[in-house]
Amino acid sequence: MPAKALKDAKTVATKENLPLERVLVQNGAVSEDALYRELAKLLDLPFVDLSSQVIRKDILFLIPEPIASGHRIIPFDKTANELLVATTEPEDIQTIEFVRRKTGLPVKIFITTPAGVTNAVKSYHRSLKAEFEDLTLSSKSKAETEKGLKELAEDLPIVRIVDSLLEHAMYENASDIHIEPSENEIAVRYRIDGILRPVMTLPKAAQEGIIARIKILANLKLDEHRMPQDGRFKIENPDFKFSIRVSILPVYDGEKIVMRLLPETARSLTLDELGFLNGPKALVEQAITRPHGIIYATGPTGSGKTTTLYSLLGILNKPGVNIVTVEDPIEYRMPGVNQSQMNQRIGYTFANGLRSILRQDPNVIMVGEIRDTETAEIAANAALTGHLVLSTLHTNDAPSAISRLDDLGVAPFLVAFTTNLIIAQRLVRKVCKDCTNGYKITAEELRELDRRAGGVAGLVKDLIKAKELPAGAKAESLTLARGKGCTKCGGEGYRGRIGIYEVLQMSPAIAAQVAKRSNTDEIRKTALAEGMLTMFHDGLIKATRGLTTLTEILRVTKD
Repeated sequence: MPAKALKDAKTVATKENLPLERVLVQNGAVSEDALYRELAKLLDLPFVDLSSQVIRKDILFLIPEPIASGHRIIPFDKTANELLVATTEPEDIQTIEFVRRKTGLPVKIFITTPAGVTNAVKSYHRSLKAEFEDLTLSSKSKAETEKGLKELAEDLPIVRIVDSLLEHAMYENASDIHIEPSENEIAVRYRIDGILRPVMTLPKAAQEGIIARIKILANLKLDEHRMPQDGRFKIENPDFKFSIRVSILPVYDGEKIVMRLLPETARSLTLDELGFLNGPKALVEQAITRPHGIIYATGPTGSGKTTTLYSLLGILNKPGVNIVTVEDPIEYRMPGVNQSQMNQRIGYTFANGLRSILRQDPNVIMVGEIRDTETAEIAANAALTGHLVLSTLHTNDAPSAISRLDDLGVAPFLVAFTTNLIIAQRLVRKVCKDCTNGYKITAEELRELDRRAGGVAGLVKDLIKAKELPAGAKAESLTLARGKGCTKCGGEGYRGRIGIYEVLQMSPAIAAQVAKRSNTDEIRKTALAEGMLTMFHDGLIKATRGLTTLTEILRVTKD
């Protein structure tokens, strides 16, 4: 290959944040086949051409289709002693180990081309289509009775698809699985790191069977198609233990299913792992050492509030401390913590649960969410009578939580006297460590920062003050990071999430403002003057450290 062609390809790959091999093939500098044959020689691995190979169905389905397509790995043959798999990513040890554990066979790796993988993935679709066409005639008659639905749910292709969807979701660390029927097909999407990603589409003929299978697992009514239903089931094997929360909603083309995956073996995270910087972390640590008062975690749904509270409970959970919670639902089981499940249908509300908790001689109380005046007032009075209370509110930032409590009818003096700390937060995606790439901030990003933050110079000054940048640093010299996209992050450039925070301490000055019902803007000005770091500034610090991207910070902090 000419040196100039290689140099030009490297320039384009760096500028457009693309893998070098993709640019080389697109530019015609080298053929895909030649490139991957050369890679095989370099790695001393055999090469196999899958582009025209027919793979036996029983071998193909040893690896679930979403993993095969997402991680570019295809089983194509098997001997008595080993499984032969072809991949374009031989360094993806995690996926190869998953295949070895799942099949129970030693794995022999071959290199193939992306085109070969794409052709093999089509074989999955052809096989599934044929299987579900065989089911179509029987499913129409079976779906008319509960007995028929049970039989349909036990058909091997249905069982295999549902098992594969769950297994793959756990492997990819998805938080939710969405199964969405349309007129002609079923779309499956996973929520990974807070973003919904399309995974696969299934034939319409599979719809009744998949719904029936999930209803049976969650112990729901098979023949109920007009009303929403909610249920749970568990999955456990040597590698993982999950509680699956199921929600079924009637929609125009059938029933939409959302399954929330809750790992039961998850441990509470430390404040450092959550992403607290040193200053805000010190305020949180100080607040949880107080024997009474309230700590509020605020933010929209899915911003990680409950995870933050569980982490605080993990720090407080000691043999001499009685911790009692009332939650809806109980998302993670915590040994040593007395967790109570709210049940609206029988009148067991947060307010009723909180009253009962106070008779349980608690030191620490966690209320899943403050939704109404009654719960807010009982929580405040519990804090007054010597209990440390943790709870959540739905507000956009920390100062707004005070006006929210006022709207709920809690007396301002009670808010001022009982509130220890308010933590507002969002979750941002972390840059994938396996494909991270540093770069100088662009002119466009500088303009966006200037527009959003009211002056880049002020931001840089704050970063210098926080010792995140050296003295005399200029905005134009900011170094940021982004991911190129690889198999480990699904080509997204992100893997995992971290919090950005805004921590407001109830200082004497702010307490005085709260007591006299000062507006949110006045409280925010005082908090900033006292050194409160906004979520935007907190996020910018994490972006300059290469933990996340500026794009992510701008996305989640939009007004």
